[in-house]
Amino acid sequence: MLNHVRPALTLVVLLTLLTGLAFPLGITGIAQAVMPSKADGSRIERDGMVVGSSLIGQNFTSDRYFWPRPSATGPQAYNAAASSGSNLGPTSAKLKERVVGDVERLKQTGIAAPVPADAVTTSGSGLDPHISPAFAKAQVIRVAKARGLPPAVVADLVARSVHKPAFGLIGEARVNVLELNLALDALKM
Repeated sequence: MLNHVRPALTLVVLLTLLTGLAFPLGITGIAQAVMPSKADGSRIERDGMVVGSSLIGQNFTSDRYFWPRPSATGPQAYNAAASSGSNLGPTSAKLKERVVGDVERLKQTGIAAPVPADAVTTSGSGLDPHISPAFAKAQVIRVAKARGLPPAVVADLVARSVHKPAFGLIGEARVNVLELNLALDALKM
C-alpha cells in the first residue's frame, strides 16, 4: 500500500509547491518588474498619503463631490471584502423600491429626468469606481453650487475626465469618480 500512497503524496506536495507557491511568486515578481503601479493595487497618492485606488470605488456623499453609482456591498458601501452584486432580478420588488427611491432622491438634488441607469443600479462587483459621462454631467449643477464654482468650469473638468473606450472600440466611455473628485479639489479658483 505504501508503494501507492508515496507517489500520490509526493505529487501532491510537488504540485502544491509548484502551483501554490512558485507560480504565484513568479507572476507577482514579473508584475512588479513590468508594471509596479498596477501590481501594487493602482493606489492614488496625494501628499505622500494613499487616498484610494483607481480600481475600487469610494462612497462620496457630500454635495461638494461627484457621487458614485450605488454599491451592493455590505454592510458598508464599497467594502472590498464583501464584493458582490445584489442578486436582485428585474422582477424583484425590493430592487424596484430601491431604484424608485434613488431616482426620487436624485431628482430632489436637481438631476432632471431621465436619470442615467448607472445612477441607480449597482455594478456586478459593487466596487466599480466609474460612472457614465451622462451621470457625471447630471451632477455638475449640484457640485458647482455646493462649491461656489461656475457650472462651466465644473462641466469642463468632467469633459477632461472622460476616459474613452480602449482603441475607440472596447468598453464604454467612463469617468473615474475618485480621480474627478481629486481634480475638483485641486482646482484653483
